[in-house]
Amino acid sequence: MKLKTALTAAAVLTLPLAAPAAPAPAPTAAAPRKAAAKAPATPKKEQVDTYHGTAVKDPYQWLEDSSDAQVKQWNDAQNAYTRALLDKLPGRESIRQRVSELLSWKSPGYGGLHEAGGTLFAVKYQPPKQQAFLVVLGSVDDTSKERVLLDPMVVDPSGHTTIDWYVPTLDGKRIAVSMSKSGTESGDVTVYDVATGKPLPNETVPRVNSGTAGGSLTWTADGKGFFYTRHPRGEERPEADRNFFQQVYFHQLGTPTQKDTYVLGKDFPRIAMTELDTSHDGKHISAVVANGDGGEYMVYLRDAAGKWSQVSKFEDKVIRARFGHDGAMYLLSRKDAPRGKVLRLPLATPTLDKATVVVPEGEASIQGFFPTKSRLYVSEQLGGPSQLRMVDLKGKALGTVPTLPVSSVGGLVSQGGDDVLFINTSFTQPMAWYRYSAKDNTVKKTALARTSPLDLSNVEVVRAFATSKDGTKVPVSILKKKGTKLNGNNPALLTGYGGFNISISPNFNVLAGFWLEQGGVFAVANLRGGSEFGEKWHAEGSLTNKQNVFDDFYAAAKLLVDQKYTQPKKLAIQGGSNGGLLMGASVTQHPEMYGAVVARVGIYDMLRVELTPNGQFNITEYGTVKNPEQFKALHAYSPLHNVKDGTAYPSVLFTSGANDPRVDPFHSRKMVARMQEATKAKNPILLRANAETGHGAGTPLNARIEEEVDVYSFVFNALGMKYQPPAKKVAAPKPQ
Repeated sequence: MKLKTALTAAAVLTLPLAAPAAPAPAPTAAAPRKAAAKAPATPKKEQVDTYHGTAVKDPYQWLEDSSDAQVKQWNDAQNAYTRALLDKLPGRESIRQRVSELLSWKSPGYGGLHEAGGTLFAVKYQPPKQQAFLVVLGSVDDTSKERVLLDPMVVDPSGHTTIDWYVPTLDGKRIAVSMSKSGTESGDVTVYDVATGKPLPNETVPRVNSGTAGGSLTWTADGKGFFYTRHPRGEERPEADRNFFQQVYFHQLGTPTQKDTYVLGKDFPRIAMTELDTSHDGKHISAVVANGDGGEYMVYLRDAAGKWSQVSKFEDKVIRARFGHDGAMYLLSRKDAPRGKVLRLPLATPTLDKATVVVPEGEASIQGFFPTKSRLYVSEQLGGPSQLRMVDLKGKALGTVPTLPVSSVGGLVSQGGDDVLFINTSFTQPMAWYRYSAKDNTVKKTALARTSPLDLSNVEVVRAFATSKDGTKVPVSILKKKGTKLNGNNPALLTGYGGFNISISPNFNVLAGFWLEQGGVFAVANLRGGSEFGEKWHAEGSLTNKQNVFDDFYAAAKLLVDQKYTQPKKLAIQGGSNGGLLMGASVTQHPEMYGAVVARVGIYDMLRVELTPNGQFNITEYGTVKNPEQFKALHAYSPLHNVKDGTAYPSVLFTSGANDPRVDPFHSRKMVARMQEATKAKNPILLRANAETGHGAGTPLNARIEEEVDVYSFVFNALGMKYQPPAKKVAAPKPQ
């Protein structure tokens, strides 16, 4: 997981609960091909790799080379086989119509709000536009006053260019925007004039963002230059190193980017990722540096004289830093506090020994905080749902902000003084921005609120706890229509993630609503590996403890069956990215438990993942085959290496994107080949490989619709479901 993720409203507002990355869209084969009646045969080529004395056969290693003509031919044949099956499924066109209605719902969504110099910016998602666009908001209470600042569809009418993120100057007069194409996440930064919406001439800086190390930028106080993350260019490093060794450089407006100056990072790890920020007065700059994806950070500070100093090291366990309005920097530390504590560090004496505890560790897991004039808003995890607690700058408790029950809260933006805007959403309430008045302790919904295309008023959310193999209690949120009979006959869809310190919080998802509309039960498991209960919860699901995640998920599935929500042949599971790995491990460890599996852009060969660029960043989360103990754990659960011949596997749909910078599509190719070889059941093992997208960020709306039509047609067929048109509302009789 990268420090700087896509800020598009599409990513913020329409993600499936399966994963924190949008799914990959419809496949495009290189050429039309006659539909195959059965799965294409996959040649096996002898290959044996030895790890610490253990010989591991890898007959499908040849499928790793995406540029190889034989691999392309195999890929096209698999896509043709997939299309031959999916295109003929019953109810497909009815599903298409309903999914299109839901995902194309014209109620706009707003994400990534940022205030600068009295100007409020946002990324707006407005179907049927294919991509989100950047707007200037005149008022959060009157959207008619907003102005489009930058529309990627104007830059690239094909719909394949997306906004990665943006950063305005402190006065809000200029704005730097990173944009990337076709899901690559390889973003160049262009500077725009906010008043005119036009780009400044010759102010484009290449390769600031990437899908491996992410990217960041922050302006100087006068808005005449910015610090930014720079990836190696040209021949500066060998090709194998060009997605690594991210450093901090400075760019002065009006000068060629070739003359940009080095600032920081020559001694950073190869897999460093840096997040930059400027203090409210513009005098200080912070750099929070991650050691890959495993959750280790160090903090650097630039003082008013331009001198950089190191505030914390990896072992200090400081994981967040934000500037206050009171001459201090606030830090989130997990040193001797696995659920987190907040420190106050005076900028005049920026060494950790001068820091004082403002918010001590409590029962909830602190995820972040937001300093205002005289208080701190502290975002806390409660095992999935979150809350927003308040303290003054000395730590005195001021209560919690009123929010929806069983909901997610975040995205804070200052409204002057101690008032803030924040996002709040739940499983049954669409995302909206709210204004909190500190003086009155009141919350009011703004005009930046999505409406729902379906009625979920008859849906209830049950919070249950499954018991994992080692006795750990695992939270599961279960959505069902009121009155649903617990007789074991309901189709159910279970999802989870479990990794990278990412909490899976309640989120309004129209596709979950679609599933419920069809009489299904929808469930989300909060697995170890996330940060729902702090660093201990994360550590118990990472490195050599990763098997706990799969045990947790199986326990959640077993709970749904044992409590008669469903039965195995009616239970579907889905997940993406790290959640795709979860799907691979789940189907290989307990194939009898599931009726259908949807594995999106996942990792399946745990022995060779670290050979890919982003796989290097994942080592701090998953481990490495170079370590004997970690190799043993990786080999024990690696989905590819645990497919067993002669097993009756359920129907499985794998998706991949050719431009994926985070998970190489070879994982899906190898896993599909191995499962097609091994299964003794007639259930299809399908590959849906997309030639024009990546991990999911920047997926055009139409392509996303196509994928979801395929996914739900596939799941409906596997579980024996028949599409039912939604009941039409009957208008109430007019009073006489």
